[in-house]
Amino acid sequence: MLVAQNITKSYGDLQVLKDVSLEIKKGEVVSIVGSSGAGKSTLLHILGTLDKADTGSYKVNNQAVFGFNEKELDNFRNKEIGFIFQFHHLLPEFTALENVCIPAYINGTSVSKAEKRAKELIEFLGLKDRLNHKPSQLSGGEQQRIAVARALMNEPSIIMADEPSGNLDSETSKELHKLFFDLRDQFQQTFIIVTHNQELAEMSDRKLVMKDGRIV
Repeated sequence: MLVAQNITKSYGDLQVLKDVSLEIKKGEVVSIVGSSGAGKSTLLHILGTLDKADTGSYKVNNQAVFGFNEKELDNFRNKEIGFIFQFHHLLPEFTALENVCIPAYINGTSVSKAEKRAKELIEFLGLKDRLNHKPSQLSGGEQQRIAVARALMNEPSIIMADEPSGNLDSETSKELHKLFFDLRDQFQQTFIIVTHNQELAEMSDRKLVMKDGRIV
């Protein structure tokens, strides 16, 4: 479903990615591990179209992503990719329901349709009593689950997670990790996860190790 070949990226004289190639199948949970500075987050940001590669090719569902113009790239990112970050990035002035609906609104989905799907996702994640709570009224684990619901909103092909449990305690981290595999099992959701959490990495279908800008 995802094929990246010979991805390179430099910032000035520093080459961060060196001919990185990988393939991901639908429904796979793939973790990317390695020491700080190995290039993990840079690779994830390029695959998520948040950054641009210097060279290489990249296809998702046979779409040549690097050939898109800015508008096509924005549409692709909104529809095909869901993001989960270490810090949930929920908008503090909006309720949980409103935060989850935002990607659908950007996609032009009607309010009624967006709210229906958002409520289903929030209920699936065990937070139906938190619909109208603002982020400040939620625990760290609840905030991250709302961020997961937001990532799932447009039924993306891939969810890309950058240290998703890095800001959570160990028990809440385990719950979040279990959730990823529940989503994979029930919805064939594909995940690419950059993590320092060895437990999550070992649970994954595949663990890719990066060192000095390469997958080793």
